[in-house]
Amino acid sequence: MSTPVKKVPIHLQSSQNRLLIKNGQVVNDDEIFEEDIYIEDGSVKQIGRNLIIPGGTRVIDARGKYVMPGGIDPHTHFEFEFMGATSVDDFYQGTKAAIAGGTTMIIDFVMPKNGESLLDAYANYRQKADSKVCCDYALHVIVTSWNNIIKEEMNTLCHQHGVNSFKMFMAYDMMMNDGDLYSVFEHCKNIGAVPMVHAENGHIIKKNVERLLNKGITGPEGHEMSRPEEVEAEAVNRACTIAQQVTTALCIDTVSNGATAEVIKEKQSSGQVVFGTVFVSNFALSGDAHNSRIVTTPPIRSDNDTPNQLLGYLRSDVLQLTASDNCTFNKSQKEMGKENFSKIPNGVNGVEDRMSVIWEKGVHSGLIDPTRFVAITSSNAAKIFNLYPRKGCIAIGSDADIVIWNPSKTRVISAKTHHQAVDFNVFEGMECHGVPEYVIVNGRVCVDEEQLRAVQGYGHFIETPLYPPFIYNPEKVLDLKPGKESNGVNEVELANKLHRIEMEPKGCVTPTLPNSAVSTPCCKGARPEGQRNIQESTFSVSEELDVERKSCIKVRNPPGGKSSGFW
Repeated sequence: MSTPVKKVPIHLQSSQNRLLIKNGQVVNDDEIFEEDIYIEDGSVKQIGRNLIIPGGTRVIDARGKYVMPGGIDPHTHFEFEFMGATSVDDFYQGTKAAIAGGTTMIIDFVMPKNGESLLDAYANYRQKADSKVCCDYALHVIVTSWNNIIKEEMNTLCHQHGVNSFKMFMAYDMMMNDGDLYSVFEHCKNIGAVPMVHAENGHIIKKNVERLLNKGITGPEGHEMSRPEEVEAEAVNRACTIAQQVTTALCIDTVSNGATAEVIKEKQSSGQVVFGTVFVSNFALSGDAHNSRIVTTPPIRSDNDTPNQLLGYLRSDVLQLTASDNCTFNKSQKEMGKENFSKIPNGVNGVEDRMSVIWEKGVHSGLIDPTRFVAITSSNAAKIFNLYPRKGCIAIGSDADIVIWNPSKTRVISAKTHHQAVDFNVFEGMECHGVPEYVIVNGRVCVDEEQLRAVQGYGHFIETPLYPPFIYNPEKVLDLKPGKESNGVNEVELANKLHRIEMEPKGCVTPTLPNSAVSTPCCKGARPEGQRNIQESTFSVSEELDVERKSCIKVRNPPGGKSSGFW
């Protein structure tokens, strides 16, 4: 006789989709408050106190900890073919490491190969990523030339495939001339997309490389010598000037020094809408120009004052975004340029350590407060790329991408313990105060008391709609985030407040490539078969703790956190 299957009580049948976070300090980019958060089926359902929740809900006690939106890393390069090598972190290893560090969404770059269309390149990246990602992701698309075909492909990517950002280079072999930049910037404005630019003067760099090699300077120090600060600052000024001619906003994707940040500050002061991104390696490292392992572009500057300068610009809102530029090459791959610095594959790690390093250098040092931390690690990216308030904030209806941050714990960064595929770590030995104790991805606890439980293929491609209000209609940003309600939410009111962000079940069909063209537009649908939103266990900690609750604390700051910015 077979053993009968025990029937699960009806009140527990969906308890594994439910989570209550109690007693923590909830931090958004504009406020800190002490209330509980109830999560069900991957989204935030209730915020308040004395919430009425179903039985069997798992409870996490966050007393003494910050409860923040999961990080959004807007600049990664997984499985990236570049300079004769392929980055060793693929979409599984890279997003797994991201989650371990408190990042719950990444935005990677589609780089078309020679002769490959933008649509085919996009489809190839989707095919590489969709089955591997452990967290949600989106894609920027790199434009390397300009003609009517490119123009139409940009239109198709925007209207059928959920892309709203395009990046252009002013250096490397894929650099574009000023006239083509003008045309691409103008078209981005016309279709409501976000133009991005890697700004260095590629012509000067090429000449500098030739001169240095002729002088016998072949080591890693030649990399920074060939790309001095003024070469970057000049290109940023030129890019901003071009953007101003067509009156479009512009995102400077790489800022490595104070001189470049000053150019952006000047443009902002004149009323131009310019956003700036700084890589975590640029404000955490300096002074090691002879180390091939830290060769990246723009270079990590040897001036020891540069990191503090960049942090100051982040604090004052001259710079809005922090990214990892995670593009990892192993020691053996870096040695490809041991006799010629221009052959060293450019890139460093950072997707796992970005949040901790920023907390250490910014919050723990007293330079920025937790609201600004949320702004520069999550909310600003969500706003600029039109993911807010689905991502980048904790509000009713938002995706349950949440990190519970313990500011009292410390960890020491090391390649021996990190979760990335690369065999060294540029932050080796750095002690960081602040640890992601729990990381929740779409309602699932993927870091549980610092134990990583990421699931391959659990993430989804997320569409980034056109016309981000933060860029095209800034006065509406304050209206986007729903308020907090203790007993549910008015769905009609919520839908109106969410503007262009659709709170539908996620899941985009992976494009295919018949006849060398994308045939399947991105669509919304159910989670792929076999992928369920489950928790590892159901237990309650807070109910056992006999500790008096603190009184409610609420601190409100302007959107983007406390700053003296120009918004």
